[in-house]
Amino acid sequence: MNNSSKKTALLVMDLQNGIVSHFAENKEALLPFQKAIASAREHHIPVIFVRVGFSEGYPEVSPNNKGFSAVASHGGMTTSDESTQIHESVKPEKDEPVVTKYRVSAFAGSTLEVILRSKQIDSIVLTGISTSGVVLSTLREAADKDYTITVLSDACLDRDPEVHRVLTEKVFPRQADVVTVDSWINTLD
Repeated sequence: MNNSSKKTALLVMDLQNGIVSHFAENKEALLPFQKAIASAREHHIPVIFVRVGFSEGYPEVSPNNKGFSAVASHGGMTTSDESTQIHESVKPEKDEPVVTKYRVSAFAGSTLEVILRSKQIDSIVLTGISTSGVVLSTLREAADKDYTITVLSDACLDRDPEVHRVLTEKVFPRQADVVTVDSWINTLD
């Protein structure tokens, strides 16, 4: 799974205030993310944070984009808005990049691929909210870009538990190793 010749990064995707708030009732929900981040740091694996946000006036949002045009019409979600800031419980360290994306995939309109290539990273570990959103879209695009992919199943959240189950048990394994945070950590030691 974790070939030592591979250079790996942990992607922490969409753990921003406006998205984490949908899971706020479950205080335990972010613990797997925190554990994965701590282990990555301990093992000198780069941690890259990804968020979705837009410029003032929403120039990146097409009226054809059903989800994001609704955001633009309601306001908020600009890069300076509190809702787009990384959640305090998983706060980035000063040398950890925070990449802003403009669509669902972490690669869409962001500097993610430039950062991965500059660090010669060819293996990515995906975590995020939601499983059916950023994780699915990023996994598909990363597979097409020939990255080796691991998904930390318990560090992915989705509003629909059945969709999460189907993706992590049936869809993701076709293109990625799907493991728990603890199993992944055991491969690091």
